[in-house]
Amino acid sequence: MKATILTIGTEILFGSIVNTNSVFLSKELNALGVDVLRHITVGDNRGRLLKALQQSYEDCELIITTGGLGPTEDDLTKETIAEYFGTPLEEHPEELETLRNWFGSQGRVMAENNVKQAWFPRGSVILPNPNGTAPGFYYTDGNRHIYVLPGPPRENVPMFRDHVAPRLSAHDDGYLFYKIVRTTGIGESDLETRLMDLIDGQTDPTIATYAKQFECSFRVASKRPTLKEAQDAVEECMVKIRERIGEYIYSEDDKDLLVIVMDKLKEKGIKIASAESITGGMFAKMITDVPGASKVFSKGIVTYSNEAKMSELGVSSLTLEKNGAISPQTAEEMVRGLSRKSGCRICVSVTGNAGPDADEGKPVGQFFVGLMNGDEVTVKEFRANRNNRNYIREFACYQMVKMVHNVLRNID
Repeated sequence: MKATILTIGTEILFGSIVNTNSVFLSKELNALGVDVLRHITVGDNRGRLLKALQQSYEDCELIITTGGLGPTEDDLTKETIAEYFGTPLEEHPEELETLRNWFGSQGRVMAENNVKQAWFPRGSVILPNPNGTAPGFYYTDGNRHIYVLPGPPRENVPMFRDHVAPRLSAHDDGYLFYKIVRTTGIGESDLETRLMDLIDGQTDPTIATYAKQFECSFRVASKRPTLKEAQDAVEECMVKIRERIGEYIYSEDDKDLLVIVMDKLKEKGIKIASAESITGGMFAKMITDVPGASKVFSKGIVTYSNEAKMSELGVSSLTLEKNGAISPQTAEEMVRGLSRKSGCRICVSVTGNAGPDADEGKPVGQFFVGLMNGDEVTVKEFRANRNNRNYIREFACYQMVKMVHNVLRNID
C-alpha cells in the first residue's frame, strides 16, 4: 500500500509549530509495511487542500491527514474531504453527546461552534479521541482510503496507535523491518565508499546513509512476506556491514550516544562528574536532561575564569602562567582536581576557545578534553572546523560524551 501524509495548518507553514506528526507517522507506517511516497503540507485553504487530495490519489490509495478538525471557521478538513468524495456531512448525535460530556467533565459549557466537531462525511467510521475534543474518522469509497486525525501530537499519536495501526495491519501486503545504525568517527562520504559494493545495485535490503551533526547514520531495510524473513535479510546485510565499519558503529537501534553512555554508567554502577570552562555547563545540562541522571551524575562545576580554576579545582597558577588556560596541562589539572573533589571514578574536563576571536594566542575552535578513569588520565586536543560559538561548544560536549563512551566500552 502506498500512502501520502497530508498535514494541514497555516501555523505549520508560518513556522509557528514544528511538524513532528509527519516524522512519527512515517516511522509507524514504514514499520507496518506501508510505503510513504510523499509528505504534503497545506494551509487552512479549501482550494489547496482539494488540489493536494487530487495529487495524492494519483498514485496512492491511502492518505493520512492531521489537523484542521477544530471548531473554528478555518478548520475545513472534514468539509473539504466530504466535497472531494462527493458525500454529505451528517451529524452524529452520540459524538455530540460525548463532546458535551467531555466539556462537562472539565467544568466548562460547550460553545455552539463545537457542534461542528460532531459532523462527519456520510459512511465514516469514527475514531474516538479521549484526549481532546476532535474525533478522527476513517472514510473509503472502496478504492481510496483516508484516515483523518487531529493535529496535536498528544491526540494524534494515541489515535493512530489505537485505531489506525490495527486497521492497516489487517490490509498488510508485506512486512517492513529496518534498523537505524549510528556511527561516529567516520564521515558520510567515507562511510558510503566502504559500503559501496552493498549499495550498488541494491534491491532488497536497501541501505540509505544520512549525515547528522558530528556523526552519520544509515538505515538498512527489507520488505518481505513475513516479519522473520525481513528481519533475517536485514541481519544478513548487517553481518557484511559490521565487517567493513564495525569499529565505528555505536548503536544499531537508533539510540543516542548520550543515552547509551548513561545506560552503561547505570549498568556498571559508575558515577561521573564534570568540570567545564568553554562549554559553561552545557555538558552537565545534557547529562541531567536524561531521565535517571541522578543515579550516575554526581557533580558539575563551571570554572570559566582562571581564578575559579585555581580555587575550585586546584589548578596551579604556574600552569596557567606558563601554558595558559587553553592547554592540555590545564585540562589535566582540572580533571585531577575534580577527581579529588568529587571522588567519582570517571571525571571529565574541558577548556578551550569558542571565539569569535583568538584567545591567549590559541585559535578559535581549539579545545582540550581531559578524562580521568580511576588513576588514569587522558587528554585530547580537538579543533572545530567552524568559527561558530554555539557549534564549537556543542562539538566540545559531543567529544566529551564520546570519550566517556570509549572508556566505558573497555570496562568490564
